[in-house]
Amino acid sequence: MNGQSSSQPIPLWIKLAFTAFVAVLTPYYWREYGPTNFLYFCDVALFLAVAAVWTQRPIFASMTAVGITIPQLLWQVDFVGQLIGMPVTGMTDYMFDPGISLFARGLSFFHFWLPILLIYLVWRLGYDRRALFAWTGTAWLLLLICYFVMPPAGATLDFPNQPHNINYVYGMDDAQPQQWMPPTAWLTMLFVGLPALLYYPTHLVLKTFLPNHSPSKPETTTAEPNPKAALANAS
Repeated sequence: MNGQSSSQPIPLWIKLAFTAFVAVLTPYYWREYGPTNFLYFCDVALFLAVAAVWTQRPIFASMTAVGITIPQLLWQVDFVGQLIGMPVTGMTDYMFDPGISLFARGLSFFHFWLPILLIYLVWRLGYDRRALFAWTGTAWLLLLICYFVMPPAGATLDFPNQPHNINYVYGMDDAQPQQWMPPTAWLTMLFVGLPALLYYPTHLVLKTFLPNHSPSKPETTTAEPNPKAALANAS
């Protein structure tokens, strides 16, 4: 079962609306935060989702769903909690900060609806089980870049909005690195913990409850019947 109900499983209006949103967000984020902002898992997921809606390749939608569904569900829960005065983690405090423009907060609201879109894409295209390993490899590469190349937590920045401690490679506090363990031990914990606690459970749910996609097998050609051979066999 490949999950495709038609030759064009993703409606055109979704492709155009989503692509338009990303086309607005990208230059704004580049100007406000710089290009390194796109090393965040959620931003990488945005671009993979664009690839998914246009190529309709299940691997792209499946990778992003595996990678960010659980973290973004936590974002959703905290956002709703903020609305009713019961914040859970405080990770969405900035969404209610009047010092941040409403336009910027509106763009950041993609954290709420993106996992919903990704689940829809996987439902329409089918879940590609290779996504667990594909996203895990992508995440490990991003973690290494953020740890060894990008500014750490508490770094002196070239400009205030420059991203640092991207993907929490130095701890959960951007103001200073975590002190619980050596920095490389924290990074190793992310390498092991993210796949074990976030990616693999999501993989299990997606492959169990959504249509599965199997990579197409090479087509086999049927040999043309040989009239002479048929006569020989009949004689």
